[in-house]
Amino acid sequence: MRLKSLRLQNFRQHVDTRIKFENGLTGIIGPNGAGKSTLLEAIAWALYGNSAARGTRDSIRFSRAAPRASVRVELEFELAGHSYRIIRGITTAECFLDGGDEPIANTITGVSELMQRRLGMTRTEFFHTYFTGQKEIDVMSTLGPADRARFLSRVLGYDRISGAQELVRDRRRALQAEINGLKQGIPDADEVGRGVADAADRLALTRKLERKAEKTRINSSTRLSEIAPRWIGAQAERDRLQKLIAEIRVKDQEIQSATREIERIEGELRAMEAARKEVVPLLKKLHRLPVAREELTLLETLAAADARKQALLERENAIAEEDAKLADRALRLETAPALEQETLLVLQKGRTAMELEERDLDAQRTAWARDRQEAETRLESLRVQYTDLASQRKALEGLGEESPCPTCGRPLGASFHSVVELLSEQIETARADGNYFRQRVEQLKTIPSAISALEDRRRATHAAVTSIDTRLARIQAGLAERTTLAQGRALVAVRLAEARAALAKLPTGYDATQHKLLREEVAKLSEISTRAARLEGIAEREEDTRVKLARLSETRGLAHEKRDAFEQERASDAVGEMDFEAVRAQHERASTEARRAEMEAITASSDSKRAEAQLASAEARRDELTRLQTRLAQLELDRRMHDELDRAFTDLRTDLNFQLRPELAEIASGFLSSLTDGRYSQLEFDEEYNLLVLEDEVPKPVISGGEEDLCNLVLRLAISQMIADRAGQAFSLLILDEIFGSLDDTRRGNVVDLLRRLNDRFEQVIVITHVEQIREGMDRVLVVRFDEEKGSSRVTNGFDDHQVTSLSDLDLLTPELSL
Repeated sequence: MRLKSLRLQNFRQHVDTRIKFENGLTGIIGPNGAGKSTLLEAIAWALYGNSAARGTRDSIRFSRAAPRASVRVELEFELAGHSYRIIRGITTAECFLDGGDEPIANTITGVSELMQRRLGMTRTEFFHTYFTGQKEIDVMSTLGPADRARFLSRVLGYDRISGAQELVRDRRRALQAEINGLKQGIPDADEVGRGVADAADRLALTRKLERKAEKTRINSSTRLSEIAPRWIGAQAERDRLQKLIAEIRVKDQEIQSATREIERIEGELRAMEAARKEVVPLLKKLHRLPVAREELTLLETLAAADARKQALLERENAIAEEDAKLADRALRLETAPALEQETLLVLQKGRTAMELEERDLDAQRTAWARDRQEAETRLESLRVQYTDLASQRKALEGLGEESPCPTCGRPLGASFHSVVELLSEQIETARADGNYFRQRVEQLKTIPSAISALEDRRRATHAAVTSIDTRLARIQAGLAERTTLAQGRALVAVRLAEARAALAKLPTGYDATQHKLLREEVAKLSEISTRAARLEGIAEREEDTRVKLARLSETRGLAHEKRDAFEQERASDAVGEMDFEAVRAQHERASTEARRAEMEAITASSDSKRAEAQLASAEARRDELTRLQTRLAQLELDRRMHDELDRAFTDLRTDLNFQLRPELAEIASGFLSSLTDGRYSQLEFDEEYNLLVLEDEVPKPVISGGEEDLCNLVLRLAISQMIADRAGQAFSLLILDEIFGSLDDTRRGNVVDLLRRLNDRFEQVIVITHVEQIREGMDRVLVVRFDEEKGSSRVTNGFDDHQVTSLSDLDLLTPELSL
């Protein structure tokens, strides 16, 4: 991995900082709290997301940034021959490959998981190898014996052997489970053999019974076939007799139906004779009907004219009323112009008063909202300050006088109590200020009474202005109405004249009483006409009815003749009931025996087939037993093979771990000899991976704090070099944060020289420190300072103090200003 560029926007104390990285040894120098480690944190945050940042997502944002200002880190780097560009925000993340326009991952978790797969390390593993954060150089000393071995195996790639061994063990467990399942489910061989023999015996018995049942069925079928012709003949004779009886019944029904129809027709003939006598006097009364209809038509015309006259009279009255209303409306609209001028003056005064009240209300509401926002912002800042101070005091009280100094990292010692007292005073000040601003926030949550009064007064004024505006609209509508009122009155006069002219043209002389009597007379004569027509129709059908009567009498006579013939045939060919019942009894006995024999034969055949199936099933179980025995033998062979693989992987891992300790110790010893000018030239690891310093080939029982830091540093460098050796290529990047705190000037110089000699392993070595003395040993230097006035960090060139805080500044940098 090789870094190319980094840009921070509103990230922690960096408002807008952009840095270009180059190969070689780079120093990032500045006082504690200036924002040096924030650059390291931004790189980790871009790769692994929020899990790599301190605090919460809200604490990442620059404290003086605008509410909607974006937090953004953009990182470009090369890895395995590809170029990556990651852009991460608080709620977004994108990763671009080889300068592409479309991201290959575009979610927060998606980018983090992609980087973990491409780098081949989790966030913790990455920090413990190439990316060393402040106070994380002693990772091996913080782990237990078993964890140290697992950590080294994981970062050096030996855990793949464990993964392969775990796959072998999983397969072995699966094989053993399948073997156990087969053993539990495999049937007993003796039981299977007995089952086959029993099924064969049962099949022989059922086949013998089947042959006996078939012989009985054939005999009963023969007896049934002998009696069947007699039974068929008896049935045919009985059917013919039943048919004759049915024919006689049909003829009886025909005779009865014809008799009923003849009686009905004779009744109709009598009714026709009476109708012919009744119609004569009715026809005499119908001579008055045509005259009455003509008189009724004339009265209907006069009635319509009378109804039209009544409607015109009502219309004349309505038009006269409308004319009167228009005249009254014209009189009332005479005062509209004066009312309009008066209403306009009142409306203008109301609107002016409403505008003044709204400006006053907006000003007071803005002041109240500003005071509440400032109080809430101050209260939240005091809460964060109180939490940070309490955490610092708790950490110091837990460690006592051994607590490290925030500036130089050395134990506080005698200054411990004064530092704790200072923190306590600051905590009390923050608590008192917080109580005041909390009360202020609660007080400002309620809308002030002055604002409420102004709002009520503004609503009242607005209602009054709206009422006046509505009145003005009505007055102006009346003024527009005056222009059309005269035309409306002229049209009403025309309509009134037309109504009166139409009344004069209508005929007179309508008599309602005469109209009613004539209508009743015409209705009665119409009923008589209808009855006379119906009686004439009945009389006209008399001849056809008499012809139909003669035809029905002839049909009834023929039916009597055929019925007598059927009765004679029935009497001559009658079959004896006793003979039929005897034949039927014999046939039923033979049929019952045949059916019983048939069912017994079917049952015997089914038993035989069932016995064949049982025999086939028993033989199939015997074949399945053979197959399971073969499968079990194969599984046992596979399990023994996986047992051998498991033992082989265990031996291989033991051999690799045995080789790991001396190889790691040899590389670390070379680094230690360079750093100590040959005073200490050998390191060893015991079986629990505890680090031992040898002096004259004798383990040194006690080492100082500075010597322990050196040992941890060379161990970290040795681990990184071994990873590079295992990969067969340079990993390019090594970042170290605050590793010079406990070293003297000589050993600081040795560390710088050693890091410079690592160029063949790490093309980029970045050292973050507050120690100014290492400046001369760097290829390039960036200085990070904190601007108290702006509350943000500045990154400048260590040689000409040129600031690197914005894109415009970055474009002016010389190549020496890049990392």
